[in-house]
Amino acid sequence: MSSPQMTRRAKTSASRSRSASESYFDSLAPERSPQDLEQDARNIVLRKLNYAPRTRSELATDLVAGGIPESIREQVLDRYVEVGLIDDAALAELWVTSRQRTKGSTRSVLKHELRQKGVSDEDAEAALALITEADEYERARSLIATKIRATERLAPKARTRRLMGLLMRRGYSANLAQVVVQEAIGACE
Repeated sequence: MSSPQMTRRAKTSASRSRSASESYFDSLAPERSPQDLEQDARNIVLRKLNYAPRTRSELATDLVAGGIPESIREQVLDRYVEVGLIDDAALAELWVTSRQRTKGSTRSVLKHELRQKGVSDEDAEAALALITEADEYERARSLIATKIRATERLAPKARTRRLMGLLMRRGYSANLAQVVVQEAIGACE
């Protein structure tokens, strides 16, 4: 074996022996004071919030990635919730109305997305209550209206299958998709 390969293996072995959260450079860095860590946490949160609204859970994940201890994380996040910079309920409402309007997402898809963002079930349900079945029906109709002309030359079964697939991929139920597609095809004939 050549010397560079042995060196690479030695480095890899040494890096495995350190804990997952400690790197070589971390061990050389001076210990940070709690005030410095708190300021770092504030900077991380404000930078992330300046870019886009975020849930408390998303910000907590960002702070973990920034190496902020749990006690400081909770203190900073609690303070920003208290002053209203972090508001999961408002973010959930904004997310639901925006995604439903722009992408035509259904309640089930939105509920899944909110869960992934770390929004509590109560906040998610309150936001999802803004969307009625009539809203979903109208949004499905408008989606099909924009796509139906592109399927004019297809065989009837292929046309139905393609339009229903479009709605079902977006989270609409098979029953609703079938009703909306049949209405749209009937109106075109």
